[in-house]
Amino acid sequence: MTRQLVFVHGRAQENKDAAHLKAGWIEAWSRGLAKSGLQVPIAESDIRFPYYGQTLLGLVTSLPADEIAEVIVKGSESDAQKKEFVRKVLAEVQAKCGIDDAQVAAELGSDVVQKGPLNWQFVHGILRAIDRHVPGASGPSIALATNDVYEYLKNPGVRDPIEAGVRSAIARDSSTVVVSHSLGTVVTYNLLRREGETMGWKVPLLVTVGCPLAVTAIKQALRPIRALSCVRHWYNAMDKRDVVALYPLDKANFDIDPAIENNTNVDNHTENRHGIDGYLDDKDVARRIHDALVAPI
Repeated sequence: MTRQLVFVHGRAQENKDAAHLKAGWIEAWSRGLAKSGLQVPIAESDIRFPYYGQTLLGLVTSLPADEIAEVIVKGSESDAQKKEFVRKVLAEVQAKCGIDDAQVAAELGSDVVQKGPLNWQFVHGILRAIDRHVPGASGPSIALATNDVYEYLKNPGVRDPIEAGVRSAIARDSSTVVVSHSLGTVVTYNLLRREGETMGWKVPLLVTVGCPLAVTAIKQALRPIRALSCVRHWYNAMDKRDVVALYPLDKANFDIDPAIENNTNVDNHTENRHGIDGYLDDKDVARRIHDALVAPI
């Protein structure tokens, strides 16, 4: 049986060159491996990078990120479910980051009377408060990421082409280590759970980084939560300051059997603590991927 490595990327990759992105992931992983005196153990041709950035292109506009986020949060009567989903996630981020309602209201001024997660102005204030009070975090980026997750989960026009690319990257006759980031972790979990066994996929190690699966609204949208029968071991890594990941995938937040191994000690050096470079060049993350690829099949 052959071996392969599949990288599944997250959001904000539109209008980028897939080969260049793949090379960047490999370079970051190589830096992490060097910290243990290791090198990439497989050929570049055995590393697959299904690119779906253009599928998400229609979800963004030429507006600045903060203006796009305001449009997403405000929503419209025709997309009430998405509006509620995004607001629930942002309210949970607010609570997890210890931002109280007074701090949110202070961002908006005295004109705002109604407070709470169902008031779009108040939720917009959460975005501003995250920017001000959470080092390295970006409220608009969280809103955009949440919007992309919702579109993937609820919009077949987004979900189907994304999954087609990831599905085609995983070979039945290979032992496949899968490494996914951010939105890619939601895609990977959903696809492996639904099709892994019937497709005959063999995944000795699933690595998730910057993973938002334990966020309540996302978890509820994916119910029932269950283990992945095609995955032998699941390793989840996060920086505790990464407000996209928000929680570890532990018994309290994502209870499955067998339990997921969590590493919450990553020091992600990227500006928002969520970037893929800061995960792949982590010494332990890099070594875990390496070891799974060289272990006996």
